[in-house]
Amino acid sequence: MMVTDVLPTAPPETVVDARIGHHGPSLLALADGRVFPGVAFGAPLEAGGDLVVNTSQTGYQEVCTDPSYAGQLVVMTYPLIGNHGRLLDDDQSVRPWLRGLIVANATAAVADDGRQLATLLRSAGIPAIAGVDTRALARHLRANGSIRAVITRPGEVDAASAVDAAEAVPRWEDQDFVSQVSIEAARDEGEPSEGGPLVAIVDLGLKANIVRSLRRRSARVRILPYTVGAAEALAPDIDGLILSPGPGDPARLRPQVDLARAAIEDGRPLLGICLGHQIVGRAAGAETRRLRFGHHGANHPVRDVDSGTVQVTAQNHEVQVLGDTLPRQSGFRVSQVNLNDGSVEGLRHVELPIETVQYHPEGGPGPLDALAVFDRFVAAAVAQRRQ
Repeated sequence: MMVTDVLPTAPPETVVDARIGHHGPSLLALADGRVFPGVAFGAPLEAGGDLVVNTSQTGYQEVCTDPSYAGQLVVMTYPLIGNHGRLLDDDQSVRPWLRGLIVANATAAVADDGRQLATLLRSAGIPAIAGVDTRALARHLRANGSIRAVITRPGEVDAASAVDAAEAVPRWEDQDFVSQVSIEAARDEGEPSEGGPLVAIVDLGLKANIVRSLRRRSARVRILPYTVGAAEALAPDIDGLILSPGPGDPARLRPQVDLARAAIEDGRPLLGICLGHQIVGRAAGAETRRLRFGHHGANHPVRDVDSGTVQVTAQNHEVQVLGDTLPRQSGFRVSQVNLNDGSVEGLRHVELPIETVQYHPEGGPGPLDALAVFDRFVAAAVAQRRQ
């Protein structure tokens, strides 16, 4: 692969706040030969993955700790990343899962080192690079689709070697991410004495805001590992089941598709979110296919087919359910569509209390337009409990 010319690196003090500190020059190298210079400010390590572009202006803490970004290098298009201090309660999991962070300018609005984004990344061994022309990078990805890349170790600025490393990054489709991010043992949130419905969540890459959203609606929550079988996930005391968001290709998750098929046959309330939506779609007989460059960000418009309502949603996924492959006899229909590209954003069963959404109704980062998804699901779980 021909390596493109590498532009001069910006002076470190112009792209990394002095309160953060930096590790010196670094490169972002793409497998197609494109190379972007920058300044390392995360963990002083090399890492590779698929490049994705996130258009959120804030919420980078939630992005970094969202398990669905496992295996990805995240490009933030907003030029100033770090203006807001980190709040521990906003973390979406116990650690960051992305492979690396790429920004134009690494800023620090807070003096407290423990509340800075760079500290979160360094403590978890996640590299980051500033000074990258993220606008040019985003346009390149939009024109060429998903590309593998590496952030080099500080001081390693040989472009040809960096491109070779990017070409050696394993394909996203060939990797198992769910086993990395799921919990190992079941746990409950809430006590039976509370009296609310008991909702089980299969953790495929669960975000904390989903649990919080359910708890705010008086639901008790049982979080289950991704390996759970139908007997436990559909135990008699369970009033509703959720298949969570998560990273990776649903075509790799045949046992989880079998679980979704069993849940559909069971008929209890079922909600699939993001990866969970794709798994339910496959269980219903639909095909899935990777998008050219995915949906990532907090500003994707989605129209509800029944009501015509348009919601602005947060999204992070690489795969879509193909609506025209959904069998008519499945009982499912397309319920929501993306207004940017017409892709499927939701499914509903015509008879059973089953709904799926491709976006993240829990926000984290926002917007919070779609929280009614949880209202509908918890109401269905309450009705199930009363039967």
